[in-house]
Amino acid sequence: MLSFSQKLSISQKLSPQQIQYQKLLQLNIMSLEQRIKEEMEMNPLLEDELLENEELIQEQESEDPLDFDDDFDVKSDSDEYDSEDYMNEGDLDSDRLNSSPDDDDKSRPVAPSKVSVTDNLLDQLHLMDETHELRILGEMIIQSLNKDGYLKVELESLVDDLEMFDHIKIELSEAEKLLKRIQIFDPIGIASRNLQECLLVQLANLSYDPYYTFLAEEVLTKHYNDFVNKRFTLLESKLNLTETTLKQILDLIHKLNPRPGEGNISSEQANQISPDFTVEKNDDNFIVSLNDKSAPSLTLSSTYLKMLESNKRKRKISPRQKETHKFLREKFESAKWFIASIQQRRNTLMQIMTAIVEKQYTFFESGPKALRPMIYKDIAEEIQMDISTISRVVNGKYVQSPVGIHELKYFFSEGLETSSGEEISNKHIKVLLKELIDGESKRTPLSDDKLKDLLNEEGIRIARRTVAKYREAMMLPVARLRKEI
Repeated sequence: MLSFSQKLSISQKLSPQQIQYQKLLQLNIMSLEQRIKEEMEMNPLLEDELLENEELIQEQESEDPLDFDDDFDVKSDSDEYDSEDYMNEGDLDSDRLNSSPDDDDKSRPVAPSKVSVTDNLLDQLHLMDETHELRILGEMIIQSLNKDGYLKVELESLVDDLEMFDHIKIELSEAEKLLKRIQIFDPIGIASRNLQECLLVQLANLSYDPYYTFLAEEVLTKHYNDFVNKRFTLLESKLNLTETTLKQILDLIHKLNPRPGEGNISSEQANQISPDFTVEKNDDNFIVSLNDKSAPSLTLSSTYLKMLESNKRKRKISPRQKETHKFLREKFESAKWFIASIQQRRNTLMQIMTAIVEKQYTFFESGPKALRPMIYKDIAEEIQMDISTISRVVNGKYVQSPVGIHELKYFFSEGLETSSGEEISNKHIKVLLKELIDGESKRTPLSDDKLKDLLNEEGIRIARRTVAKYREAMMLPVARLRKEI
């Protein structure tokens, strides 16, 4: 049986333009540049040209192409366009909307990319006097290395794949010989299957003192577990060594490279960090600027605007001209929205970064120890924005300041209360923890309990499990594994 009912509800929906703006907020400067270029390819009314002289600027302003709004009723399709919560229309003509107030040309700092070793390894492989089949296997081995330069794929599996897919049969013993030859390529130890093999390959092929090299090989071959677990007293007993001799052996092993790939195995360029903001000190103030000068300048094409004006004035137009006019009108609206979104993105980013600098003034003045506890809500309330907007902006964006380059998320952290009632950032606690561990006696490293007691003496009320959590977050081993002779 059919029945009818009425239901009253309130829901909030984002317009396509608002969705576009939210997506632009998430982009860092490099992604934004790419997004602008893509939009320009799709929309002929967007141009990347600055007007060459003031005369052309005045001519553009006198024509006032953006006043076409009234004639074309471009606003009537969407009342949401006027919403203050979304964006202000502003001056959308030929000004460079995504430039910084500071007109000085500042080069955008970019972290240098790491050099890949893949091509170098392949070059060394191709210089070997080997059969075509073994070269193919060698290429498979090199392409299978992880970021640290280790071969974590079973050699037998590579041989089987070669036989199955390329119908090339190679004996496992021949493959093992090839792998041994690759392991003495530059850098030596590359393509090892584990740390033990990597260190032994380096010892066997690098020039160190023969006596200590022999003893180091004994330690790594026969007493490897004692070595990695730092059972130094046991090693001295088993090998009948003095403490001084064992220290010489350990010093030699520590000279070896445990990561011969150094994170550069991929032939692609390593990720670059391009700071989105720059914070500079001027007297007692910090000046925030947006590093967006490399992004294309957005203007509206005067050629297409004149075409719109021309079609508008004609009393009679052909069906083809009508279609052209409709197309240009749609692209005109889209271009206006996109330029306005870029401008609003810029305003939002500057508001948030300025608020962060104001809240964390002592950090930019003195460094990490002065970082204050701060959460997204603090900034959201300060600038009257939604917490989700703050989250979108700080994720994946970086700032360069006198104290280094930091991701914006770095400035947000929970806090702990000291005995004096003052709140202290957990990042500050991590800095103190790192200093205590760096300054400890390596013969008798500080346990987590002792670290907790030392922090408590500084007035920081913290539990042992919290100390362990922070230590692990900084990838610092437990006291037993920090022990040295």
